[in-house]
Amino acid sequence: MKELITVCPRNCYSTCTFRVFTEDGRVVRILPFEGNLATPEGPCIKGLSYLEREYSPERIIYPLRRQPDGSFARIGTDEALTIIAGRLVEARKNHGPHSVLFYKGSGYSGLSNEIAGSFWRLFGGATTTYGNLCWPAGLEAVRLTLGEVKHNLPWDLANASMIILWGKNSAETNVQELIHIEKARQNGAKVVVIDPRRTLTADKADMLIRPRPGTDAALALAMARVIIDRGLTDKEFISRHVSGFGQFAASLQITPDKAQDITGIPAQTIIDLAVAAAGAGRLTLVAGFGLQRYTNGGQTIRSILSIPVITGMIGRPGCGFNFANLQSYIFDEVKEPLSYYPDPGTDKPFRRAISMARFGPDFFALGEPAIKFAWIERGNPVIQLPASAEVRKALESVPFKVVVEQFMTDTAAMADIILPAKGVFEQADVVGSYWNPYVQYKPQVTDPPGEVLPESEIYWRLAQFMGLNTGEAGIPAPGQYDSWLMERISHTPGFVREELLQKPVIPDQNEHPAYGNLKFDTPSGKIELLSDSAAKLWGVNPLPTFEPLNDLGEERLPLRLMTPNIASRIHSQFGNLEVVRSVVEEPAWEISVADARSRGLRSGDRIRVFNSRGEVTGKVRVTARVRSGSLVFPNGIWLGEGGGVNRLIASSETDMGHGAAFHNTRVDIEKLVP
Repeated sequence: MKELITVCPRNCYSTCTFRVFTEDGRVVRILPFEGNLATPEGPCIKGLSYLEREYSPERIIYPLRRQPDGSFARIGTDEALTIIAGRLVEARKNHGPHSVLFYKGSGYSGLSNEIAGSFWRLFGGATTTYGNLCWPAGLEAVRLTLGEVKHNLPWDLANASMIILWGKNSAETNVQELIHIEKARQNGAKVVVIDPRRTLTADKADMLIRPRPGTDAALALAMARVIIDRGLTDKEFISRHVSGFGQFAASLQITPDKAQDITGIPAQTIIDLAVAAAGAGRLTLVAGFGLQRYTNGGQTIRSILSIPVITGMIGRPGCGFNFANLQSYIFDEVKEPLSYYPDPGTDKPFRRAISMARFGPDFFALGEPAIKFAWIERGNPVIQLPASAEVRKALESVPFKVVVEQFMTDTAAMADIILPAKGVFEQADVVGSYWNPYVQYKPQVTDPPGEVLPESEIYWRLAQFMGLNTGEAGIPAPGQYDSWLMERISHTPGFVREELLQKPVIPDQNEHPAYGNLKFDTPSGKIELLSDSAAKLWGVNPLPTFEPLNDLGEERLPLRLMTPNIASRIHSQFGNLEVVRSVVEEPAWEISVADARSRGLRSGDRIRVFNSRGEVTGKVRVTARVRSGSLVFPNGIWLGEGGGVNRLIASSETDMGHGAAFHNTRVDIEKLVP
């Protein structure tokens, strides 16, 4: 039996390291790797399910071509690539390279993904997307305030005397974080969860505070006012390291009483929380991604971030603001993923771009050339993009579509040709994390099954069929990929390559505690509570503010829809696996006891959920975990499982960062007669 150390490359906080054991070239066992201090207990159920994911009989391991009757039939790889090459050449010749749509999701991380961009540049450009469905409003808010997006080491949480998990459901989306939170509790720390839902994380907390969805900024600004009015700020820290404090303090018009009206949280609870946070000594505030998926998302994060700023809880052990930590992105030219800006300068001649959050309307608003060919990889846009019914119509209008995928997802089912995607064990790569500090090498553990090719080889072969010269384009030939990868990382300082090939490494550039040198990469060189850049770039108030949600004409509808992530899947991945299905409940629409009673609903009843954009049907689950006025359904549920919730969500961007305002959605429901 052979043992190797590898890492999960999925779009997940934890980026777990684990050990894999192989026999006769097949993975037979997965165990923890204790050497990663952030994830010492090993992967979650999704990581453990790789044994099924890699060897599932439902996995696509040969190219498939759509038949006239809509079914798919296996074809050879050369035949598939010949057809694709011909359609690409035809589209470019007759309509120009912008008639080709290149859509990439975030379903698989690693440096190998750069090769896709190299191919499309060699092709002459493409229509691409900008923005991000996950986190950009929060990233931009932190960058505007602190200059860089980083936080302390995950295990530094054990040094905190108070932890506020604001919209962060670690128990389902970052289970490894609970290890370090529990150590903090053993050391006497108080843990507070702020979330409209009673999550599994809230079950482990000392206190749960449940504001109305989308009102978190009002709560934070009221807390800031209490801290300032009571003289609980760190005056020396503010004097030396904070810009705009005077203007910020003067702008705070939301009192605890006013915040009570906005958030539904009692004024005294707000006061008590503010006083406790300011007096904690070592406060770490952990913000989740969901609370910035509103039209006021960026300003919400700026407002929450003001609390550790004015109390001097930045740059010290056990303190800080944990949203994302991009310090392991040492191979990127820029650490923050700023590719979501629509006009990136040097890329302007190369691409035409449409917003991910507004994919449907932006697609149909495109001028000439119209999209004649679509290439989709690492994503499932038919399920994951807002206004998914319009997304489906957009893709249906494209004459030829290629999807690179492992399973027959709802997007793959729309393809003309499906190319099988590589598995996690089938190609070496280097992976960073947006939570832990490690850079990690992911070795090739097994050979791909069937006719699966790594995407790097797909692009190289496709270039040969098209007569493109890959010599200087950064597209390695088969057998040269490993050399390409080693060359790619060989010019970046901060680590020993031989060490990286053996275990996870923390680059020398990693700063702990984050901002410990109290230098901030902002225009003023200080923490900026007042940001002229925020106003200039995004048209928002230069100060953190609470902005009521824009409900996009649906204000009359009674229920706020939330679509959180759940433990059993990463967005639309993993939910099709039997090992996952065997331990999770069937997806259901969760509603509060009060709202269910007023509508005569019981758990198991079927309901129709609707608004002006569409409708979805399914079973309801009555629960005390959901706040009155809210309706909750997991994101990423496939159509065959009763999903399609994103057809109810508008094509709307966040206030900064070009994120998707998923949670601005309002709906109504009605009981269906059996």
